[in-house]
Amino acid sequence: MPAQLQFKDVTLGYDRHPAVHHLDGAVEEGALLAVVGPNGAGKSTLFKGIVGAIKPLTGRIEFDGVARRDIAYLPQIADIDRSFPISVYDMVSMGLWKRAGLFGGLRNGHEKIEQAIAAVGLTGFEQRAIGTLSGGQMQRMLFARLLLQDASVIVLDEPFNAIDVKTVADLLELVHRWHQEKRTVLAALHDIDLVKAHFPQTLLLARSPVGWGDTANILTAANLLKARQMCEAFDEHAHECIDETAV
Repeated sequence: MPAQLQFKDVTLGYDRHPAVHHLDGAVEEGALLAVVGPNGAGKSTLFKGIVGAIKPLTGRIEFDGVARRDIAYLPQIADIDRSFPISVYDMVSMGLWKRAGLFGGLRNGHEKIEQAIAAVGLTGFEQRAIGTLSGGQMQRMLFARLLLQDASVIVLDEPFNAIDVKTVADLLELVHRWHQEKRTVLAALHDIDLVKAHFPQTLLLARSPVGWGDTANILTAANLLKARQMCEAFDEHAHECIDETAV
């Protein structure tokens, strides 16, 4: 399969201090890739770079035949403002906005919205305020919004964190469905057993890449120990990352 997403000596960070260092590699079209690493390994930063929320300090991220609207992004659930006064129906409907526009999506997409809500098991919750949802219900709602985006690249930041086992199983079925449809799925995860069971490829990240390839070959005890040691050795007072091409 052709490479759909390529990292070319990519360094990402904030205020010129890197959180992901010198990443090279390619994600093939239709890949099901887990991004694994200790807390502070740079997983969320990498995903923000992919979706264009931050720009690389050095290097570049290249897409082959993928526009920004073809990328669907699920942030960590903690980043969602649950106090915002919006219903489940309206939150899910946002998945249509990129392709149909605000008013076109709401006017013509009722059936699609209802189907997406049903697909995640939330029929009957349409008019519930999002602030009343449990963690699992919240994540189901966000997956329904992803379904409506109909994206070719799906980026999931800790999609199964702090939710019940039944919800994890149901949402994993959607992930496998996307994979069967040849969509490219990247997921930041911390549950090693879940990754081994469901994700054929893994990028093990510890600010710098530790390994990238078949999950069984990457998630070894030695590699996991190396990743933890690399993150523990990170110097918060390291020098700024200098983009020599800008000098």
